[in-house]
Amino acid sequence: MAGGTWVTQNKVRPGIYINFVNRAQLGTVGERGVMTMALSLSWGAPKTVITLNAGDDLKDVLGYDITAPQMLLIREAFKRAQTVRLFRLNTGTKATATHGSLTATAKYGGLRGNDIKIVVQTNIDDSAKFDVKTLVSDVEVDLQTVANIAGLTSNAWVDFSGTGTLTTTAGVPLTNGADGSVANQDHSDYLAAIELHEFQTMALPATDSTLKSVYISFVKRLREDEGRKIQLVVENYPAADYEGVISVKNGVKLADGTTIPAAQATVWVAAATAGAEMNESLTYAAYNDAVDVDTRYSNSQIEAALKAGEFVFIPNNGRAVVEQDINTLTGFTPEKGKAFSKNRVIRVLDGIANDFKRIFESFYIGKVNNNADGRNLFKKECTGYLATLQGVNAIQNFDVQTDVTVLPGNDTDAIVVNAAVQPVDSIEKVYMTVINAIQNFDVQTDVTVLPGNDTDAIVVNAAVQPVDSIEKVYMTVEVN
Repeated sequence: MAGGTWVTQNKVRPGIYINFVNRAQLGTVGERGVMTMALSLSWGAPKTVITLNAGDDLKDVLGYDITAPQMLLIREAFKRAQTVRLFRLNTGTKATATHGSLTATAKYGGLRGNDIKIVVQTNIDDSAKFDVKTLVSDVEVDLQTVANIAGLTSNAWVDFSGTGTLTTTAGVPLTNGADGSVANQDHSDYLAAIELHEFQTMALPATDSTLKSVYISFVKRLREDEGRKIQLVVENYPAADYEGVISVKNGVKLADGTTIPAAQATVWVAAATAGAEMNESLTYAAYNDAVDVDTRYSNSQIEAALKAGEFVFIPNNGRAVVEQDINTLTGFTPEKGKAFSKNRVIRVLDGIANDFKRIFESFYIGKVNNNADGRNLFKKECTGYLATLQGVNAIQNFDVQTDVTVLPGNDTDAIVVNAAVQPVDSIEKVYMTVINAIQNFDVQTDVTVLPGNDTDAIVVNAAVQPVDSIEKVYMTVEVN
């Protein structure tokens, strides 16, 4: 019996002709949790985007265990992020050591190379061979048994060179390793490199105003010209006045006594923002392991900071928590109202933009006909995706029948999509009126909860009849 696939019903032989197709919807909500930053480090591949995942063993990659003091900002990032795209800004100077004809050179430049030592011992089983050990902070990380220098191969820590016979030594330390300096051009190199990678947020743990301006221009270009909806986190720069920029006003104090100033706190904020889902707000989220803030503010100072678009940490029962999850947008317009200053709302809108772009590029561009059938197929994709967001309370009041239209564009290869969405904000303000009622409390009627004027506000009206204590007794006693 014949078989195969079919395009039109024109087969001659008897048989079964089967096409396998996906049921629409191809696209899903994209994964979050990826942040990026550039640091000056004492070890690691320079001028390269290094992708680190939570739980990775970082010692060979960055030179230190995750618990080391030198890994502070990496550690802060992984308190909330799943993936960190790290760029080492500095190249540094490689530490070296020479013993006889053998030269050992650190794999990377930086101070960590000065913690490397090479030990050469006669092999106990074969006196014609040598055991060559590489030690980092006196911990063995590599062992090779060879007859001469030519038999040595590079490892994760050092490159060997030279020719001839090995000679024993109890330990030759590598020296003259240095971190070197960082120039603004190194940051430009980072931005050029990271543009080729996917991420949700970027941290700038620096105080230089020129760098902040460069980074903000980069983010605006990606958001406005490239359609890549990312957010940048900087310290004390509310003048950005842009939904794509978060400005951190103060820092925190950790339980171990470490102070994380605002510039370094940008790392946690970027990680937490990347890790937050579209239906999640960071308002009153606790900074992991923090017991206080580094600078406390009065009520009036906090209000002024929020009005200026600043991301503030406040003390709360032995913790440091986020006062309000906002960005720097304060210059509201009819197109971008107050809701655009809320990062939960921005996560929804940015997620929709990023996911629609990804879905279209992956499944539709150049593959689907621009006719009624093709446009209806894409409309089903859009409505299915938005219905998913409504199912997880990222948006509300979405009508699959009316809130998405897909129309032909001016060109034969273009379509125009109109989608009406209403992001869900978190409840952050409660305006309550308590009415002293004249009757007993009724659970059905005596409390109303209504939406407030802002997306994060509700209005509560409650009618209650307080119970007082018996304090006065007026008694009449009748005597028969």
